[in-house]
Amino acid sequence: MRERLSVSTGYGVAELVVHGDADLVGKTLGNSGLRERDITVLTLHRGTVVIPNPYPHHVLESEDRLLCFGKLEEMRSMIPARPKRRARVKKLPKQPIHSD
Repeated sequence: MRERLSVSTGYGVAELVVHGDADLVGKTLGNSGLRERDITVLTLHRGTVVIPNPYPHHVLESEDRLLCFGKLEEMRSMIPARPKRRARVKKLPKQPIHSD
């Protein structure tokens, strides 16, 4: 999510990207659940095509970019959690290492 504008407390304009494994792929805007989360899609960017004020019957595709207005916390909650990286530091052995 890229926040574009903060309008009032908790609300703003942000860009969301629909990734290939997202639940939204293949759903229409009307069935996406965005309106129920208080998020309005202002513009749909698909490749080089820009669809301003898209209708609810538009089907979302992978890599669509949605310029949205709504609750910033709701938009942030739609971002999948990143997997935690493994620690790069190795643990010390339990037995002391003796040098000869």
